[in-house]
Amino acid sequence: MSGHGADGGDEERGQATGEQLALIRASLPSPARSTRAAPSAAEATASTDPVASVVVDTGLAHLARPFDYLVPESLADTAVPGARVKVRFAGQDLDGFVVARQSEADHRGRLAPIRRVVSPEPVLTPTLLQVATEVAASCAGTLGDVLRLAVPPRHAAAEKALALQPPTPDPLPTPASPGPAWSRYAAGPAYLARLAAGDSPAASWLALPPTEPEGDWPAALAAAAAATLAGGRGSVLVVPDHRDVARVDAALTEALGPGRHVRLTADQGPQARYTAWLKVLRGHVSVVVGTRAAAFAPVCDLGLVAWWDDGDDLLDEPRAPYPHVRDVLLVRARVEGAAVLSGGFTRTVAVQQLVEAGALRTIAATTARGVVPRVQVAGEGAEVERDPAAASAHLPSIAWRTAKAALEQGPVLVQVPRRGYLPSLSCQTCRTAVRCSHCGGPVALSSRRAEPACRWCGRGVGRFECRQCGGRELRSSVVGARRTAEELGRAFPGVPVHTSGAGAVLERVAATAALVIATPGAEPVAEGGYAACLLLDAWASLDRPTLDAGEEALRRWTAAGGLTRGAAAGGQLVLCGAPTHTTLPVVEALVRWDPVWFAARELADRRDLSLPPTVALAAVTGERRAVEAALRLAQLPDGVERLGPLQVTDDTVRVLLRCPPDGREALAAALTALKAVRSARKEKASIQVRMDPRDPAT
Repeated sequence: MSGHGADGGDEERGQATGEQLALIRASLPSPARSTRAAPSAAEATASTDPVASVVVDTGLAHLARPFDYLVPESLADTAVPGARVKVRFAGQDLDGFVVARQSEADHRGRLAPIRRVVSPEPVLTPTLLQVATEVAASCAGTLGDVLRLAVPPRHAAAEKALALQPPTPDPLPTPASPGPAWSRYAAGPAYLARLAAGDSPAASWLALPPTEPEGDWPAALAAAAAATLAGGRGSVLVVPDHRDVARVDAALTEALGPGRHVRLTADQGPQARYTAWLKVLRGHVSVVVGTRAAAFAPVCDLGLVAWWDDGDDLLDEPRAPYPHVRDVLLVRARVEGAAVLSGGFTRTVAVQQLVEAGALRTIAATTARGVVPRVQVAGEGAEVERDPAAASAHLPSIAWRTAKAALEQGPVLVQVPRRGYLPSLSCQTCRTAVRCSHCGGPVALSSRRAEPACRWCGRGVGRFECRQCGGRELRSSVVGARRTAEELGRAFPGVPVHTSGAGAVLERVAATAALVIATPGAEPVAEGGYAACLLLDAWASLDRPTLDAGEEALRRWTAAGGLTRGAAAGGQLVLCGAPTHTTLPVVEALVRWDPVWFAARELADRRDLSLPPTVALAAVTGERRAVEAALRLAQLPDGVERLGPLQVTDDTVRVLLRCPPDGREALAAALTALKAVRSARKEKASIQVRMDPRDPAT
């Protein structure tokens, strides 16, 4: 139900209205004086639909609802649904969106007029409003929070520079056959045919490493967008980072021709981003590729939503209400009747659950033999006799031999799980990790000549003495990318050594002999693929104290393997540092290159243990008193189990709320109501409410 314009009175309610307005004003910051003239109080209202329902950006959960305002006659043609406006609210001029025009107000008292129309551009389309509303409800957030993610800030120059009417497009290129991008998959050609016919199939696609550039995953996404466009509909393609955007951008230009798509990323700059967004809104283009900022792109007649690498944490929105790209695009597909495509070299447990529920069908090759690199595990089989320390060595002999032979054929990729030089130190005697005496942070060595220092506060360690055993010597717990590059440079004199990681990420490397040391996610693409790939310190990836440690390790390993030549072309992948005293399912899945088997096994284990995503889960984090007080206020539905509190830091705790999947909607609604109550009570201590956290313990 709509509220009333917050400066409007209510003669029938009298004192009650005054009290309510006082509460609203007290909830907001001190008002700023307006410098623009407002419509005269005596100005006539619009003759048609004189009442506008406005979503006001108050930033307060208990005021997250539309309010009714009068539309002055002078604004009748510009205060259209979707337009940005300024309204008077509790003594301030606040931003808002018109969401509807109507002939009568729900509120019977006097209404305040809209102050001005910031822009008549209908940026908040009815479909986008519906999607944002559903995402907010699902994530226990507010509509205002989602709209800040969905609609970029206005740039007046961009609005003026771009033509209102789209130009007449050139004819589409002649549709090509599925080609190597999709012909390798049994259901691939049929999926494209259904897209071209205007159908809306939904699939989980398990990609293979390319045997030629035209068969790589960016080309496959571009082919899917081209098929959808041939059927008269648009596409939204979301990838984790700007390097992936650049690859898909080039593939789309090749498949569609220039000018038929736009890039949309958060780091484009205000004018460039808003221009790209307006091109989509005004119908200049109907294909979008971008990072998570593109998930809400207002494509007209949306026919396909696709995202790559579901497990990459860059697809998790770090701002409230923290939606994952997957969740946003699935809502869009349902609301707009679009096809769905989730692609990757591996499959997350969340996607596996969708497959087992029948929401997605699998697109995969009948066999990966010869296409994926040959996988070897250091310290297994005959390697035990040749090199007894191979399982625990940072660079075992099999890795050296493989790299030496592969360098004669091309570049070699070395994936190191940690950046830096020696990012973690421990006692030489008892192996206890060294922690900073001031803040408790990890102690590291930044270079060969540097002194050990805390990675958190930067303080030097000085003279070390172990608190456990009194030892005075240090050893490396994990070897970083820079130290690895140093060691390999000495081992292979004359061979170029490139590093790629935070702060200096390489885009591509040539097909010539070189050693490329990269951290996960920063691996450059090699022309023709890498001749070999070494995955170092596997234990560091597997020992992460998170629920998805195995899933994330397999994702990182297969991503590196996806850049390596297939076994038929001599490509090899060596996994170093994996425990050999027992058979680990994640290692077995890599050797067999069978991510579906691992995802299904992991999902079954989580179902037995009532772990997400097989249950609905919410995390409430904050100071202990604030969390306890909030949960006493919350009217949680029946069947919700409380777990915790868990100490997160010295000052904060986390309580987990768990319930069966069919109770998720009620749990989200209860937490949304809790946030509104705390907002109305002006609680000073803040808490964070998050549905479906990536890892409950972190």
